Amino acid sequence: MTLDLIHDRLNHYNPLDKIAEENAIKEICQEIALAALSRSDFFRIGAFMGGTCLRILYGLQRFSEDLDFVLRHTDPNFEWTPYLHAIEEEFQAFGLTCTAVDRSKAEQAVKKAFLKEDSFGQVLQLQYSRTRVDLQKVLIKLEIDTHCPAGAQFDTISLNYPYPFAVTAHDLPSLFAGKCNAILTRTYLKGRDWYDFLWYARRGVTVNFDLLKSSLQQYGPYSGMNISPSAEWLINELRKKITNLDWAKARMDVDRFLSDRERHSLDLWGPNFFLSVTEKLEGYL
Repeated sequence: MTLDLIHDRLNHYNPLDKIAEENAIKEICQEIALAALSRSDFFRIGAFMGGTCLRILYGLQRFSEDLDFVLRHTDPNFEWTPYLHAIEEEFQAFGLTCTAVDRSKAEQAVKKAFLKEDSFGQVLQLQYSRTRVDLQKVLIKLEIDTHCPAGAQFDTISLNYPYPFAVTAHDLPSLFAGKCNAILTRTYLKGRDWYDFLWYARRGVTVNFDLLKSSLQQYGPYSGMNISPSAEWLINELRKKITNLDWAKARMDVDRFLSDRERHSLDLWGPNFFLSVTEKLEGYL
């Protein structure tokens, strides 16, 4: 394994500016980390989920930051350590330097770790020159929910970069349920949630309501309320969110993760546009 594989992959992105090149480098690092997890049998116990999952496995047209996972069976004693060692070794095999640090806390169900790669500026032939004010390291947060909500369904999907390997992930209805849960329960505005919401709605993806129910009951403002979400309930809750959002702030959040072509779609973002999308969603849920 050599840096040639990384250079070829980077050229495939054909980045048009420095930020696009940085996003591409980060995504390549995410793929290397996933390959390491697969090689170390992580996906026998864990499943990929979240926005980066949608990007890498299903072609979402925006870049993403973190790698999010969930255990397939609850295990409060899960530890990142053996998998972090595998990730460091994988990066080293590609000629990159990665430091992986476990930041988990025993009392928390979500276990966190961080990957830092700070050699890319020295070892890769980049298209755009870099100065001290530019990004000097790639940071990737890994999170895994060790208290898995019930009801998820899984798919096994093959990837070909950096070499052929398989990933276990939430299926699309389960991913959409996770996104709806995030939209309804997140305590801060994240425009990327709504960009992903549009992706699901355009493709007519259904919602795994069993998973949504258990997720709502597990964390956040709906926990303990014994809610049994239906399509009608979900649509009503989404409408409440849509009419009260700061859409300018939402556009700002997602902007840096998009290509110039995709940024034009943000001009449509506002209550009327998303309410119309929700009406279409209501038609098939």
